[in-house]
Amino acid sequence: DSAINQALETIRNRIDQFGVAEPIVQRQGLKQIVVQLPGVKEPKRARDLIKETALLEFKMLDEDNQPKLDLPARIPKDKEEEVLKQAEAKLPAGDQILFERAVDKDTGREYRIPYLVKKRVMLTGDVLSDARVSIGQFNDPYVSITFDGKGGREFERITGDNIKKRMAVVLDNTIYSAPVIQDRITGGRAQITGTFSMQEANDLAIVLRAGALPAPLKIIQDLTVGPSLGKDSIEKGVQATLFAGALVVIFMIVYYRLSGVIADFALALNLLCLIGALSALNATLTLPGIAGIVLTIGMGVDSNVLIFERIREELRSGKAVRLAVDGGYDKALLTIVDSHVTTLITGVALFLFGTGPIKGFAVTLCLGIGINLFTALIGTKVIFDLLNQRHKVEQLSI
Repeated sequence: DSAINQALETIRNRIDQFGVAEPIVQRQGLKQIVVQLPGVKEPKRARDLIKETALLEFKMLDEDNQPKLDLPARIPKDKEEEVLKQAEAKLPAGDQILFERAVDKDTGREYRIPYLVKKRVMLTGDVLSDARVSIGQFNDPYVSITFDGKGGREFERITGDNIKKRMAVVLDNTIYSAPVIQDRITGGRAQITGTFSMQEANDLAIVLRAGALPAPLKIIQDLTVGPSLGKDSIEKGVQATLFAGALVVIFMIVYYRLSGVIADFALALNLLCLIGALSALNATLTLPGIAGIVLTIGMGVDSNVLIFERIREELRSGKAVRLAVDGGYDKALLTIVDSHVTTLITGVALFLFGTGPIKGFAVTLCLGIGINLFTALIGTKVIFDLLNQRHKVEQLSI
């Protein structure tokens, strides 16, 4: 149970850093985890990122016994099993053969470098506090790792005891580098170098930051839902939004006449700004997001109704149009701000503590609230002021 819960949390952390909009990560049965990633453009990369165990280990090379095994300096890719079988009889107790991935700079072909490594783990990745991608002297990306307090002290002790010896940086039983320890390393920092691209370095940093999985994952089923299957749901959601919007527009025009037209203009501006903000964030349009848009329409109308009713009260008391408009906005201001702030607090709580679709709904809701405050309190007020300045309105259609 604890292993499944830890795996759930680790996968969530990796996906959040990968940048997928509204992911769903949930337990199914006793030993299965369901992961749904809407809008992913690189499914293979996401799949590799999820299933990678990311077990980081620091091990010492057995340089005394390596010459006895007569290991080749380099072997072609996919020939590891042959080398392991040939060296199996001579393999010293407490040792293992691991391979470093390398690329020939002239031909661009991948090859492997075999090393004899001691099985004893000197340090593991659970003492890491951070992992970031950096650029080396020759413009090659590498991963800079930082240990926590305990890990830094242990790393300093290990390097101090093994000066002039080689230490292998091993990730999921693959050696990434095997540098010679020149001196005691203080400060709790190290580097993982290798022949990886910027994207591979970024993915490596993500899985190291998120932590290792408690056990290897096996993908039982992998389905890609095409746009045709999700299209029907999205279309129905959009239709519902348009239908609700049309009813609101008609109601505002019928009930508030010219002022209703101004409110509808503000509503259209609200939706335009909201969709623009979601587009800038590369958000994926999902049903919870559409629900957030519908709620934003309702809140926008509610704000205008409050303002218009206050203006009507001012007009009934015999005030001039300009004074009635100013008084209506002033009296409705605190009520509108209070209702929006309380809803915003709820939206922030949903974003902080929710997952997947709940976060998507919260993002749309919070953006809609901020934009609605601008369009309701400033956008419509500017239009009323322009009408009063240019036409000196004596009777307001409201």
